[in-house]
Amino acid sequence: MPKEDIPMIKPFNPLDKRNLGESVADALLETIVQPLPPAPFIGAGVYALYYIGSFSAYGQLSEVNRDGRFRYPIYVGKAVPAGARKGGLGLEVEHGQALCRRLAEHAESINAARNLESSDFFCRFLVVDDIWIPLAESMLIERFKPVWNRVLDGFGNHDPGKGRHSGKMPPWDCLHPGREWATRLQPCAFTKEQLEERVSIYLNEFFTHMDEPTPER
Repeated sequence: MPKEDIPMIKPFNPLDKRNLGESVADALLETIVQPLPPAPFIGAGVYALYYIGSFSAYGQLSEVNRDGRFRYPIYVGKAVPAGARKGGLGLEVEHGQALCRRLAEHAESINAARNLESSDFFCRFLVVDDIWIPLAESMLIERFKPVWNRVLDGFGNHDPGKGRHSGKMPPWDCLHPGREWATRLQPCAFTKEQLEERVSIYLNEFFTHMDEPTPER
């Protein structure tokens, strides 16, 4: 066989940033699913939220997560130590309860929503060395394309503060009203009906293009 016809196989590089990110993502998916919020703990890292409720637009997503399967997160996020936001990322910054507090904040947002039930949400989380947290979050979002990351913006938002409510209400708050601070913002760019349709179309296309939901590892 002529040399030019021999296929070249790219060598596996375990230190490639994608492979490193995937390894952290895989480790998260091996953790135990817990109620939201979990019991207090120390650490920063990444997490995934799962929904099994009856909100109509999330019907297909709920179906693949029920009966203990938890195959596709509705949202993926990260919690970095406070010092990391001041330039200390990767330098042994004290984690505190960064990850636990972030999950508790999400539980509060869900509890505030008038059309969601906190008992329908579960989470996985992984405490990670500071430097790998953003990379792992990116890998998880790329792998699962969660609807609250890709279509329905605003779930992870905070109150912008007094005198800073000139922005528009996030789509998440329009579809799931209840957070008091969001009512002080300008009207959302979309109607609730438009957002429900966008979510339904997105999830329908997502699951249609999958031969069968792939179980998490």
